[in-house]
Amino acid sequence: MTELGNYLIGKTIGEGTFGKVCYAKHQVLAHDVAVKILEKKRINDELDIERVKREITILQMLHHPNVVQLYEMIETDTHIYLFMEYANGGELFDYIDLKKRINKVEACKFLHELISAIQYIHELRIVHRDLKPENLLLTTQKNILVVDFGLSNMYEDTLKTACGSPCYAAPEMIQGKPYYGLQTDIWSCGVILYAMLCGYLPFEDNNTQVLPKICFIRWKRPYKEHSHC
Repeated sequence: MTELGNYLIGKTIGEGTFGKVCYAKHQVLAHDVAVKILEKKRINDELDIERVKREITILQMLHHPNVVQLYEMIETDTHIYLFMEYANGGELFDYIDLKKRINKVEACKFLHELISAIQYIHELRIVHRDLKPENLLLTTQKNILVVDFGLSNMYEDTLKTACGSPCYAAPEMIQGKPYYGLQTDIWSCGVILYAMLCGYLPFEDNNTQVLPKICFIRWKRPYKEHSHC
């Protein structure tokens, strides 16, 4: 255990582009938290610096029951520590893998919470851009918590940066076309709903360039082999 401020930092529970995520505990409040530890030496590129600054700014703006809460930031000469809300229920991805298919009532609850969170961030002119079951955590009460705003951005009109996970991204993002952030997040929510109910993805291919074509074909002609979904 490493001590920093009022926190005791423990085991690693995740890895990221610029560092890792660890379990931590507030020594005064005895409160469990997650801490995202960013190594400054790994944030070299000017675009990476801007990306980290933007993520922190966005996290500081967010206060919603289904969006991860940033409690405190501590900066040292070598690291940036982001102490955030801890969800001990694991990723929705693992929950889907365990259940194979989530029943309609529970899937509806999860979708309602996800849409509530996305509506909230969109009202702040924020787009997530990387919605997927791996970035949706479950709390002790099995409530959804949207996390990982590393690819998020503020927007007024269209955006151009292609990012996120191809199987969950809207076709226009994969093709590198201008896109509306609100619409692409909603597309990702639809794919997540499909994954919850069916246990697999609606659009998947090792070649990401053919994904937009698959999307078009599937919407025009439903995949009969999977009609039970």
